[in-house]
Amino acid sequence: MISSTAKEIFIQGITKDGRTFRPSDWAERLAGVMSSFRPGGAFPGSYLSYSPWCVPTTINGVKCVVVNRALRDAEPMAWDFCVNFAKDNDLQVAEACLVPDTPPPKA
Repeated sequence: MISSTAKEIFIQGITKDGRTFRPSDWAERLAGVMSSFRPGGAFPGSYLSYSPWCVPTTINGVKCVVVNRALRDAEPMAWDFCVNFAKDNDLQVAEACLVPDTPPPKA
């Protein structure tokens, strides 16, 4: 169950019984489907980049899709699509907040 206060959810490419989810490009496919849902709405060429609200990434060697709460606020049906994708495919979901990489301090 996802709490209503979750800022971001991480849909992980591992099923609840520990198997790696296939196909291997599932994260890019899901994020690609969500590419038109973005701040300000879709615009010509927006399909060429991922939405900042639904981003594929790899964490500790596991393919993931990070879905931001802003997607739920702007497009509840798109949020439901992502959540139901995870549920239908028995994928592990975690609530968290993606911390951006920071460059090492300069010497």
